[in-house]
Amino acid sequence: MSPIKVLMVCLGNICRSPLAEGILKSKIKSHNLVVDSAGTAAFHEGSLPDKRSIAIAHRNGIDITDQRARKISLSDLDDFDHIFVMDESNYTNVMKMCTCDSQRIKTSMIMDVVHPKSSIAVPDPYYGAENGFEEVYQMLDTACDAILKKTI
Repeated sequence: MSPIKVLMVCLGNICRSPLAEGILKSKIKSHNLVVDSAGTAAFHEGSLPDKRSIAIAHRNGIDITDQRARKISLSDLDDFDHIFVMDESNYTNVMKMCTCDSQRIKTSMIMDVVHPKSSIAVPDPYYGAENGFEEVYQMLDTACDAILKKTI
């Protein structure tokens, strides 16, 4: 049986989506899932996650320093079974890339797995204070638990 493939998407792929990727990977050690992340923009392509994302992940026992930022590609829309975006702007950008309904159907706001059809955004902590990364971590941890319950 081929693995279920999950893609986490934010703007630059250095704050929220790397955290979501790391959190979900930390929870799936014995499950048949593949997790990756990408950004809708290529601002930081090839870069490590933001040092604050690395720090909050590390405080929670997760190492995300093997990740490098990348831009979402057209092939990702076909290759992944679930595409979770962090906010409405990312959702809109991914939907504009979609060329068919099968790609659109698999794309959703990540917090909708916790609060269906709520369109709750995971706030971008990049320009905020350190505690914004903690808030984002907690939101994504909750969402990743819900993703595992729904996909396994």
